[in-house]
Amino acid sequence: MKKRLSRFILCCITALLLYPCLHLGAASRNAGEQVDILFLHDTHSHLNSFSTVENGRDVTLGGFARIKTLIDKAKEKNPDTLLLDAGDFSMGTLVQTIFHTDAAELRILGALGCDVTTLGNHEFDYRSSGLAGALEAAVSCGEPVPAMVLCNIDWEAMEKEGLSADQQLLKDAFALYGIRDYVVLTKGNLKIAVLGVFGEDSLACAPTCVLKFRDSSEAAASTVRVIQEKEDVDMIICVSHGGTSPDKSKSEDEILAKNVPEIDLIISGHSHTTLDEPILYGSTHVVSCGFYGRNLGSLTMSRTPEGRWQMDRYDLLPITEEIAPDSAIQEKINHLMEKVDTSYLARFGYTRDEVLARNTVKFSTSDDLYYTHTEHNLGNLLADAFACGVSRADTPDSHPVDVAIVPSGCVRDTFGTGDITVEDVFNAYSLGIGPDGIPGYPLISMYLTGAELKTGAEIDASVSDFMPSARLYISGLNFSFNPNRLILNKVTDCYMTDGQGGRTEIEDDRLYRVVCDLYSGQMLGAVTDISYGILSVEPKFADGTPIENIEDAIILSGGQELKAWAAVAEYLDSMEDTDEDGIPDVPQSYEGVQGRKLVENSKAIGDLIKNPNRFAFLILAIVLLLLLLAALLVRFIVRLAGKTAARKRQHGTSHPH
Repeated sequence: MKKRLSRFILCCITALLLYPCLHLGAASRNAGEQVDILFLHDTHSHLNSFSTVENGRDVTLGGFARIKTLIDKAKEKNPDTLLLDAGDFSMGTLVQTIFHTDAAELRILGALGCDVTTLGNHEFDYRSSGLAGALEAAVSCGEPVPAMVLCNIDWEAMEKEGLSADQQLLKDAFALYGIRDYVVLTKGNLKIAVLGVFGEDSLACAPTCVLKFRDSSEAAASTVRVIQEKEDVDMIICVSHGGTSPDKSKSEDEILAKNVPEIDLIISGHSHTTLDEPILYGSTHVVSCGFYGRNLGSLTMSRTPEGRWQMDRYDLLPITEEIAPDSAIQEKINHLMEKVDTSYLARFGYTRDEVLARNTVKFSTSDDLYYTHTEHNLGNLLADAFACGVSRADTPDSHPVDVAIVPSGCVRDTFGTGDITVEDVFNAYSLGIGPDGIPGYPLISMYLTGAELKTGAEIDASVSDFMPSARLYISGLNFSFNPNRLILNKVTDCYMTDGQGGRTEIEDDRLYRVVCDLYSGQMLGAVTDISYGILSVEPKFADGTPIENIEDAIILSGGQELKAWAAVAEYLDSMEDTDEDGIPDVPQSYEGVQGRKLVENSKAIGDLIKNPNRFAFLILAIVLLLLLLAALLVRFIVRLAGKTAARKRQHGTSHPH
């Protein structure tokens, strides 16, 4: 008995002595393990290579067939390379027109070998029925499609209120596709958990989304706890459609990295950011590779002795014409594009390769419209096209168009020099779908007072720096503004222009006909919110009654919705053929600015205070009131201090020591 006890004690002592060595041995074996990851986000239906302008040059970029070539090279070196996508895989080119029926984007992502994706805000552009249709088509096609993860949908809150028909439709479609909070992938001897989140700004940019979402960080933290409790994983990755921002208080994926430090890697979509180097918070890396498939993100990470992951290599691989396209993927894309011609463009009388106009003008880019707050010739052209398209349309409203508006957030690309095709036009203004179920945002017609037009100019001047997607490009209205003036009082002049460019003063109480696309009408509420209700406009019918449902303002021409992109196509096709070669030519008048939006960057006192508006007086009154309250508070404190000192003196006189 004593011998057995002695042996047992000896075994225990030996185990205790050997445990640290065994532990260190396991750690040293794990340390140095590597994982190779490729990633995309915000590809926006850019399955084909596309022509655009970059750094002032006409270039051809992107294309999933070329991306596949790079993926194959990476997998030759490491067959266990992981391929991830962070959402907004749809909405941006003609192939999106079969999104809801053929799920083209998901099928091509599957053909690339994409392991996991998530939903972005633009996946909701075709409304609940469109997204449900795409998910059902992806499942029924029988082809490989990526897994889909999204952990912060608040089904509990929606079910407590009672699911609407659209919410139930999406819940059923999500279940059919198999959308989960997270998935666990095995790559070599590594197990990797991938979760997905949908950001706050993404929801703000999805006016037709009927779902409710939990806070990204809270949901991600909860999901990570579940992963740690239930799964034996080596690494945790998040595919996020939250984005990054120079304003750290609004940089959602950086906030996520700080709030959920257990995540090793965040693939950051939504903001179209190109990060040349990862952002690092603790041991959490945030990466982004840009948009439209211009780059393929590529990185290698290795495990540290502490069990976390460090970045060993990080590259953004440009997708250029020098890369040979994969023939099988290109053939698959071509087959889908042929369906676009027959099922969509035929109803408009076009084919995708049809040349509408020839161009020698150097147009600004869509990024210029978004980031640089001034007049741009691309915005002028599109606004003129809207005005012209509505004027030519067969509609019951014969009132001429006074003002046409284009927001920067809806402009997705520009026009290079040379031939402008139908596909180029659609790519430039490609978003959305109408109530008719036909892709493409329709144009709407509404009436605003002259005072509200001036408010619209002030929205552009004062609010668009906080909401760049609301920068406005206008036909029929000219204004100037000084960015150095008091907020809500930056506009210094605002007037109408007639057909000959002559100036006409705005009458505050008169109703003016304004046209824009449906998305712009849907986002009016967001502009009101961001200005705390101070800057607001109320869309009206021609008789002055308010428009309760903005879809009632959709323009029908011959009984069909007038699509924004089709108005641009018709405008280009109607231009004069100046060189008599049978193809219309873009007028040289678009080469320079046309004085529609003048920036007066002056800090002279006279320029800062001239022409104050009602908002300036309101702000001045608030400032004066605050100063008065501050003065009263100071006076009260001084008097109180005086009384206290007096009491102390009196106390000292009455009770000498």
